Amino acid sequence: MEKEINSEKRRRGLSTISVMMCTMLSRILGFVKIVLIGAVFGGSGKADVLNAVFNIPNNLRKLMAEGALSSSFIPVLAGSLANKEPHSVTRKIVRNIMAFQLAVLIPLCTLSIIFSDFLVNKVLLDFADPQLQELAVSLFRWFISYILLISISAVLLAVLNVHNYFTIPALTPILFSIAVILSIMCLHRSMGVYSMAVGVLSGGVLQILFQCPLFKKLGYDFRLSFDFRNEKFRRIMVNWFPVLATSCIFAINQQIAMRFASGLETGSSSAISYALVFWQLPFGIFSASITTVLFPQMSKEGATGQLVQLTDTLTTGIVSLMGLLIPSSVIMYFLGYDIISIGMQRGSFTVENTAMAGFVLQGYAWGLLGTGAFNFIQRYYYSLNNYKKPFFFAVLCATMDVLLSLWLKETPLRVAGLAWANTISFTLGTCLMLADIKLHSRSLSILGIGKELGRILIAVAAGMIPVLVYLHFCSLWWHDGASLKYLGAFLAVCAVFAAVVLALYKVLGLNALFMQWFSRRKKSS
Repeated sequence: MEKEINSEKRRRGLSTISVMMCTMLSRILGFVKIVLIGAVFGGSGKADVLNAVFNIPNNLRKLMAEGALSSSFIPVLAGSLANKEPHSVTRKIVRNIMAFQLAVLIPLCTLSIIFSDFLVNKVLLDFADPQLQELAVSLFRWFISYILLISISAVLLAVLNVHNYFTIPALTPILFSIAVILSIMCLHRSMGVYSMAVGVLSGGVLQILFQCPLFKKLGYDFRLSFDFRNEKFRRIMVNWFPVLATSCIFAINQQIAMRFASGLETGSSSAISYALVFWQLPFGIFSASITTVLFPQMSKEGATGQLVQLTDTLTTGIVSLMGLLIPSSVIMYFLGYDIISIGMQRGSFTVENTAMAGFVLQGYAWGLLGTGAFNFIQRYYYSLNNYKKPFFFAVLCATMDVLLSLWLKETPLRVAGLAWANTISFTLGTCLMLADIKLHSRSLSILGIGKELGRILIAVAAGMIPVLVYLHFCSLWWHDGASLKYLGAFLAVCAVFAAVVLALYKVLGLNALFMQWFSRRKKSS
């Protein structure tokens, strides 16, 4: 039994590393994409509109794509597989979901295009320049159809993940980024900002096509079933509505933040977008990867009543997130300006744009763990078919975020105040969720998590020594933008920091998912 458990842990570790590597490549290309946008369209004006408008369908995807719908879909599909039900049952679930998505999204996209003037001008965005506001309306008509493509892709992704296929779904965002990059490079002179719209839509199609062969190999197809009397589909819908409400709160909350930013100094919307690109590098590589791998497992454990194992998986995920996201937060806070300068400061992107985006990135930095853990802990509740509590905590976080944003954006923090509001809200929300789980689950050891946190802080404190030395000698280099000397020094200090932290994790015996895989690999070699 112990050998089987260790083998399962190693498999999870291997899957996590695989997803992390694919996601890292995807995020690097995403970074190249955003650098290209910054260099071609600058840090203000049209770039502001481009970033703000694309944020709208990107938020909607959390409702109908890999967010709300997948969170209610995966536990039902995973439970069906765990209970060894006939394949015809799982196939019908997928057909129902696809039919439902098309029935909802085609009318939604059509109405959004028809009423785009009202939606953008009266509800979504508030640019002071009428020309920029008009451009926002026009771009919105292009970008809104992306939600239909990404939602279909998300169903394929969920099916493959439940069957323990993680690499191909993790590679699909790479195709999206490549499509956007090539479109901007080849078409920006003739189409301007609309070149990105072409890339977004073609990238959405490529994501679907890339997953099709494995999807069909597993015995699924694209036939639609509008027979919504299916008991399992009804269960998904019953689960989906509270998850939808939860996701709506976050989508609305993020849109409110973007509206607040559009009413501040020129460049504020882009500063948030650019800061979030770098913030999402560790978030996507680490947080999303761990959640992607562990959520199907948690769903199976919840469906079969293995509550102790479920709590163990939750603990493993939290410790793994702490071990990866706390060091990432430290680097982003202390080297935020350097990150933006090296990555973005070229072409039309000036030192002033770097200063604004770097200041915002510092505000988001300490929220990495809070946001990542909040997102992961939600899956624990979903695995137990408990959808009310995540909704309650989401309302609480969103309310705190808006209230803090209203205050902090009027302080000297300005747009960075929106980032700090988000960080504070999610950190408090995560602490409250853990307290609630501990209240109802004796098997969750807060003391054990605290001990692992202590090991992490010791390792990070030691890793900070080379970072402080770097800051002493190179603290103002970011004013001049990227150079080979600057890039080399930055990469060197990050590499030393990471090496020190990982070495101390191993010496101190950190019980994280990625360390378990590393240890097993060392033993096998």
